[in-house]
Amino acid sequence: MASSEVKAIKEYADSNKILVISPSSTSPALAIPDDFIFRFPPTDELQGRVAPRFAKTIGVTHIIIMWRGDPWGDGLAEVVKKRAEELGITIAKEIRYAPEATEFSAEIATLADAVNDLVASGVSEDKIMIVLISFEEAETILLQAREYDVLWKVRWFGSDGTALSDKILKDPETAEFSAAVRFVNPIAGSETKGFWRLVEKVKERIGRIPESYSVNSYDAIWIIAHALLMIDKYDGEALKEIFPIVVDQYFGANGHIVLNEAGDRAYANYLLWEIVKTDGGYEWQLTGKYDYESDTVTWS
Repeated sequence: MASSEVKAIKEYADSNKILVISPSSTSPALAIPDDFIFRFPPTDELQGRVAPRFAKTIGVTHIIIMWRGDPWGDGLAEVVKKRAEELGITIAKEIRYAPEATEFSAEIATLADAVNDLVASGVSEDKIMIVLISFEEAETILLQAREYDVLWKVRWFGSDGTALSDKILKDPETAEFSAAVRFVNPIAGSETKGFWRLVEKVKERIGRIPESYSVNSYDAIWIIAHALLMIDKYDGEALKEIFPIVVDQYFGANGHIVLNEAGDRAYANYLLWEIVKTDGGYEWQLTGKYDYESDTVTWS
């Protein structure tokens, strides 16, 4: 699933001709042609454009980035910074934390100080956005951020690492904070009828919306099955050769997946999810979309 995991097994997979399909690895550093790794989301060269465009759309002028210091987090943070600068948005502070960290009091204090410094310099709170690039440790980060009044007053933006997180949703304190700061999370997703039909079926089984990348796993399994039927044997090299052809012919829950020369999904729109307060508590709701072709955010 994670880019750090793909990186760890890549050399062995290539040497032993083992086909690897990742439903969720997005690091641009792993976009390597003619290897045995195929990835079903686009790389973060595309995802990294979403947060700055969203910020520009809502009038944000200053971004503070806090990210997980692993191959995925480093790659995504770099794209966010580059695109923000292209759009004339100031990167006010960069906070990188160790991926094995479980406690973030020092980082959160630095985050609050950075916001206070911006406000003291004349930047209004509605012009400031925190971009958080993390996995499940986001629950602890958001929980500790609650302790600082100033961090309730700025906008927050996440990533595919936290989109539709059940852990954040089920903690009443992090759910409350996320809803209050409009913690928007992008994740590549399809808008076909098949996509939503599958999402509803899974929701009936597990009681919650599955993350979009689960649908990548669903399509990957069908494509592997078709490919194995076509070559009628298990042979990693033969499977690697036929796999892109089957992908191109397949129309599944993701619609038509187009792979680039590195074997990664070439493009997709991003669905924008956030936790919203409802009569029954809190729930993830789809509240917007990023269109990759026009580089625009549509806000519902």
